[in-house]
Amino acid sequence: MIGSSVPKIKNICVFGGSSPGKEKEFLESANHLGRVLAERKIHLVYGGGSLGLIGGVSIAVFLGGSQILGVIPKALAEGDIIGKTIGEELHVSTISERLSVMFNHVDAFIALPGGLGTLEEIFHISSWAQLNIHQKPIGLLNVNGFYNTLLSFLDHAVEQQFLTFSALQILISATTAEQLIDELQSFILVVDSFMSRLNWSITERCKKLRLDLSLSL
Repeated sequence: MIGSSVPKIKNICVFGGSSPGKEKEFLESANHLGRVLAERKIHLVYGGGSLGLIGGVSIAVFLGGSQILGVIPKALAEGDIIGKTIGEELHVSTISERLSVMFNHVDAFIALPGGLGTLEEIFHISSWAQLNIHQKPIGLLNVNGFYNTLLSFLDHAVEQQFLTFSALQILISATTAEQLIDELQSFILVVDSFMSRLNWSITERCKKLRLDLSLSL
């Protein structure tokens, strides 16, 4: 097993629902997360808009004086269904491009409660970590036990040998913003020994491509 450390967190990507959810604690926690990020001088990168939990985070970050980058697919921006982004806004072509841009601008990830889009983002980024594409920490802000059943399912996947114990450690869970950010700051990813042999370097891939072309010629 190989451990990989990360630098001090300066920019965080936050995923979360565009709905405020059923319980008042969801929005309260989103607002509080935004205030804590600003207090710690951490900048926000998110999917844009001003609605729901993700809107609550962005407004609190803005009022606290930290910088914000909202990354929005053109279709959502033109449809005007997620509200106005507070801060800098960057338009991209697709959902996949949005995730890639957000990934490249941040040091860590936090997921608030949310729906299918939030779950997709969590697992997409987590699978990249499992494959040793990155070592950026990923946290779940587990408000009112929202993610308890998801974490139980992942335990079940380990028991059924579809997921390794080291992969299970990729997701950090905490109930408060302060605790979660502290754990993200100190997190060291333990990469599976097999996955650690994977090389995702663009330079190395290009060298191999040139070699393969030469051999075929």
